[in-house]
Amino acid sequence: MKTLTRLATATALSLGLAAPAMAQVEVEWWDFLSGGDGVRMKALIEEFNAEHPDIQISGTTLEWGLPFYTKVRTSVAVGQGPDIMTYHLSRLPLALEEGVLSPISAADLETAGLSTEDFFPAAVTAASTDDGQLMAVPFDIHAIVAYYNRTALEGTDWLDADGNLTGLDSVEDMTALLTWAKEEGFSDPLSFQTEGGGGTWRVFYTLLRQQDGEMLTDGEVLAGDNLDKAARAIQIMADWRAEGLIPEQAAYEASVALFSGAKSVLHINGVWEVPTFKDSAADGSLGFDWFANEVPQLLDQPATWADSHAFAVPANPDMSDETRAAVMTVIGWMEEHSLAWADAGHIPAYVPTVDSEAYAELQPNATYASLAKNAAFDPRSKIAGVASPVYDAVDNLIAPAVHGFLSPEDAAAQMKDQLQSLLD
Repeated sequence: MKTLTRLATATALSLGLAAPAMAQVEVEWWDFLSGGDGVRMKALIEEFNAEHPDIQISGTTLEWGLPFYTKVRTSVAVGQGPDIMTYHLSRLPLALEEGVLSPISAADLETAGLSTEDFFPAAVTAASTDDGQLMAVPFDIHAIVAYYNRTALEGTDWLDADGNLTGLDSVEDMTALLTWAKEEGFSDPLSFQTEGGGGTWRVFYTLLRQQDGEMLTDGEVLAGDNLDKAARAIQIMADWRAEGLIPEQAAYEASVALFSGAKSVLHINGVWEVPTFKDSAADGSLGFDWFANEVPQLLDQPATWADSHAFAVPANPDMSDETRAAVMTVIGWMEEHSLAWADAGHIPAYVPTVDSEAYAELQPNATYASLAKNAAFDPRSKIAGVASPVYDAVDNLIAPAVHGFLSPEDAAAQMKDQLQSLLD
């Protein structure tokens, strides 16, 4: 942070008056946002700067994932961190272990014009320590949703009068739809990133949590019957693959292209792809009517993998009160203007935005906003979250099991052993 001074007008100087100094606080900002997210965030920063001549955000975008968090850790350690940064709440447990975040106090929230009651409870929990200390301010809930080809499903039992998915209340129901789509000529009826990585993890974790399964219980990985539930989640995906209902080892971009190219009737991916399909529909390249709903409840309870982008303040003991107040002003303003962020497909964590009439008109966002109440955040552990050992286990064990190179039971057991060794 730097406090800059600007001279008064030339008129004042010409009169021989002492030039009054107008203090301007410069807030150093780091994020990892690219693509449509990056465009929208840069626009918000520009709008904030235009409205606040006394506070100016100086933004820097760094590489997403492990490089970003490594940079944060090393820079904070030497006192060279930013004043504010975006942060995945799934990384919070590791951040607490590393000591890189400054707690957000009630006074901070008051300065921002916010309270914890303004946010969805699941996001507040994910942003807090086990004893309830808020460590970041949630900005959104981004989850996977079910994108679907409305044109193809028109007139079937799987589309209701409002054009939403229906009749998908079990794995068997989903398999029936996908089998029908295969017979109708869709080569890969359900597409998602099946080669591993985030896509496979998000589907696996959704199926695990829909069984009320837990990855971690009191420091134990897949304790008790959770091991069987993990194997069942893998088995469901493996069965779909064996029947040709999901693609063989599809990379992220390929999975999106399968849906855009009408090779898949359903596509499970993050809400961040909403702008992709909106833009394709607008320029006529999509070729069919599409929409998105909350991922159907196929098992025992509603649950959907989710994470949150949040605003965090690095642990900087030298930050001045003036800078911290400016940072909180920035956070409060961003929350109040989060409708623009919702345009990227995200569900704002700020409830007043989601409850607004303007948001109700934002489709398909308003239709799948219900998933915020069923958001299943990554396990609260240093081994989980973005770019974590859990993702490595997906690549090395779950994805191979989905594609028939390993049994679901062996994959779950090996995952349990590998991850547990990192905790012991």
